[in-house]
Amino acid sequence: MIIEKHEDHSFKSCSGHSYIRKNWLGSIVFPFSALLQQSEFSGQIDVLERAQIFKKNCKALFPERRITTTVFNDEGIQILVTRYIKALNPPQQLLDIFLHDSNATLDLVARFVSLIPIMPDTLDENDGFDIWMTSERCISLAIGNKEEHAILLCNFFLYFGKKALVLLGTSMLEGHVAYVLTPETDEYLLWNPLTGQYHKQFDPFCPLQSVDCLFDGENVWFNIQQNNSPRAVYFDYSKESFWKQLLPKNYQGTKAQSIQPEEITYSDTNKSMVEDLKNRIERTLKYKIMEWRPKQPTRWNRQCTFILRQILPKLELGTGNFVSSEEESEFERLLQFYWVAGFPIQMPYTDVQSVIDAVYQTGIHSSEFPQTEFALAVYIHPYPNNILSVWVYLASLARYQ
Repeated sequence: MIIEKHEDHSFKSCSGHSYIRKNWLGSIVFPFSALLQQSEFSGQIDVLERAQIFKKNCKALFPERRITTTVFNDEGIQILVTRYIKALNPPQQLLDIFLHDSNATLDLVARFVSLIPIMPDTLDENDGFDIWMTSERCISLAIGNKEEHAILLCNFFLYFGKKALVLLGTSMLEGHVAYVLTPETDEYLLWNPLTGQYHKQFDPFCPLQSVDCLFDGENVWFNIQQNNSPRAVYFDYSKESFWKQLLPKNYQGTKAQSIQPEEITYSDTNKSMVEDLKNRIERTLKYKIMEWRPKQPTRWNRQCTFILRQILPKLELGTGNFVSSEEESEFERLLQFYWVAGFPIQMPYTDVQSVIDAVYQTGIHSSEFPQTEFALAVYIHPYPNNILSVWVYLASLARYQ
């Protein structure tokens, strides 16, 4: 503690002194040799040193490529990235929807992961001092960084008995990315956990630019192939001429336990809270659209709004026909009198302002066509742990002259 003491009351600045006083709070002492006698801890020290050397050597080979071998957990302890990978159960609610369609279930699980809000990137990945949460903590807080999203999706896939690895690389759209790689019968799939979508390895529209590093629950592999474009990469990481591996085969230095829980417990989302939020977003958006059109009247078309409200819940799971025969005939009647333009917006829920911003950026409200009418519908699909999928359908209707 710094304490200031003044000798002379008339001129504080002339005779003031400051003193440092130390208050002892307590201490704990344990011999380091006792820790080293614990084989797991000793093995961990060796592996962490090995991981640092491995990373340094990889960077010397390809300085631009990404390689992560160790991170800090949320208790500030440095551990191998392999300890984050373990089969974990998705919410039972998702498993019950497509009981006889495993591919549809995998797509739905990927969608669930994509709805967890993303934590903004930190500058330069903290110079190698990354902190990663467990998958359970990521879900309970309903937020995660790119790597935590990929780890969660990878762990869900492992639950289904799929082979899956986390891939670190770069994307032309998102900069540094973490994807999930799944080897299929005759091809590899590259899953983007932030969108829930996958691309085949040779898909020319895949935004992934570079494949730098892979890891699973056993090992870390660094790509040493000259061309690291996903379409050129040879993904057989057992070939040491293509992939440099951190731990040699059958390495017995450590069998470090996963830091993930045995299983994840999920909580139900309050349905009435979701309904209140939906109504609040809809009211707020209507008010904002009128506010953004100060010089023109804003008219609402109830018939179109009713149809849009019926469509939105069907879009979330993508099942069946989006428009029933009744709604189709209603639409046909509308199209006899109006030129209709509109589209649905879907986004993970973070806050109301993000929804307002997304609607504003469409510019639909700025229509200056005379007699324009508008239709607006909001739907929120609840998933466990207050993870929400927000849908907004906004349409403008211009009456034929």
